[in-house]
Amino acid sequence: MRKKLFAGNWKMNLGPTESRELIAALRADLDRDAATLSRDREVMVAPPFLSIPAAAQALAGSSILLGAQNAHFEEKGAFTGEVSAPMLRYFGVSHVIVGHSERRHIFKEEDELVGKRAAAVAGHRMTPVLCVGETGRERDRGHTTEVVLRQLQFGLAPIGPQDSPRIIVAYEPVWAIGTGRTATPEQAQQVHAAIREALGDRFGKETADAVRILYGGSVTADNIDSLMAKPDIDGALVGGASLRADAFARIVRARIG
Repeated sequence: MRKKLFAGNWKMNLGPTESRELIAALRADLDRDAATLSRDREVMVAPPFLSIPAAAQALAGSSILLGAQNAHFEEKGAFTGEVSAPMLRYFGVSHVIVGHSERRHIFKEEDELVGKRAAAVAGHRMTPVLCVGETGRERDRGHTTEVVLRQLQFGLAPIGPQDSPRIIVAYEPVWAIGTGRTATPEQAQQVHAAIREALGDRFGKETADAVRILYGGSVTADNIDSLMAKPDIDGALVGGASLRADAFARIVRARIG
């Protein structure tokens, strides 16, 4: 059975002091039944870069994983404004989000660049959380599967079989991010199943069955249980709801199975 992963993407929110406070509140809530939760799920938070050192300190001794929101594909160099995978690993980062829709659509990151970032993360023994997803216009035109599988293909292209078990995929329909709209569990399951089939074509069925595929897109306490009931939805990449300890803790406690 694949362990579910509930990942909080804090985006450009929360400085070091606020990050410590949120983590303290989250730990106080989840520690009450940590042993039970750890049997079938994991939790990860991804603060902004400047808050990662503070978050690492606040997470010490906790089972909550530390993530980052992006990573450059080179280890060092003249890349103003970028942060490398070794820099993130130094602070204990274990997971790195790459190809988030906001990186693709606001900052114009193309599929090939996303793949290079994912390969760099995997190459430094961290887990890339590769985001894929279609816009509202692409969905309306019936191009959802085509777009998602193209992004997946480019994202996986530089990743060798030896790093394939470390991959996590996150399906996040762009039209559902921060809009209050969400894909129905049936819509999400259809895309997740197509992703898993494509993973099987790329790495083989055994690896595909082990890869976790998260759903992201206005995930809330109200819709998490119905999403988790689907066989190919292995957790959630949560945005706004992860900024409140009580809301995120409720999502983490989703009914599974």
